[in-house]
Amino acid sequence: MPGFDRTKKQLVLAMDHARAMGAVEGLEDPGAVIDMAIEAGADAIMTSYGVIKRFKGQLIGHIPTILRVDGGPSFYREDWLKNTEWRLLHTVEDAHALGVDGVCTMVFMGSDVELETLSITSDVAGELSGSSMTLMVEALPCPSDRIPDALDAKAMADACRLAFEHGADVLKTYATGSAESFRQVTANSPNPVLIAGGAKMDSERAVMQVVRDTLDAGGRGVVFGRNIWQNPQPAKMIKALRHLIHDDGTVDEAMNFLS
Repeated sequence: MPGFDRTKKQLVLAMDHARAMGAVEGLEDPGAVIDMAIEAGADAIMTSYGVIKRFKGQLIGHIPTILRVDGGPSFYREDWLKNTEWRLLHTVEDAHALGVDGVCTMVFMGSDVELETLSITSDVAGELSGSSMTLMVEALPCPSDRIPDALDAKAMADACRLAFEHGADVLKTYATGSAESFRQVTANSPNPVLIAGGAKMDSERAVMQVVRDTLDAGGRGVVFGRNIWQNPQPAKMIKALRHLIHDDGTVDEAMNFLS
């Protein structure tokens, strides 16, 4: 089976949340989520070392798989985007041993760990040089005195550009609220930009609208977790998102998949 294709739009299912959150609603049975995602037509899965190690037979060779290699303390220690510690937890050698198609790192722009995340990203990029593996970098502005609005389009564009400059093949970041503002992010990234879902949104239509707006602004797809596997109909969510991403569908058309 071919690996992760950077040239095509992608619907990536994120399943790395429990590394920081512990027991998470919707991820009680990772194997069932993996089977559902493959059957429904997800393009790839991004998850943790433990999940890949345990469910390798369901993942490798069946769906392109991306390993999250870095991390920090759990949410019991500190809040997301307020990280004070961050480390490389798994190596490129570990990734090769698992047989994955790519790895994922963070860039926390404006945080206490900004330099550490840039260093991890650049080191991993160097180790992957000449490899077929994809380096996905989740590039996020962090609230600070210099970043009063972490969803500001300029801040998001800057975070993605920093990640690109340090070696990212694919960028993962937050939507900025509109197609017009997100266009600033994609216009400043030579490599594909996919959006993260973040916390579960208020409605399915809101999810579809955010995705449609970012696609219209040059976005290349999604890396979604809670907005899929915390939905009562996760397979239908994947099919609805596929219609937007791969068939250039409308929000109304996508909503029909959820009826």
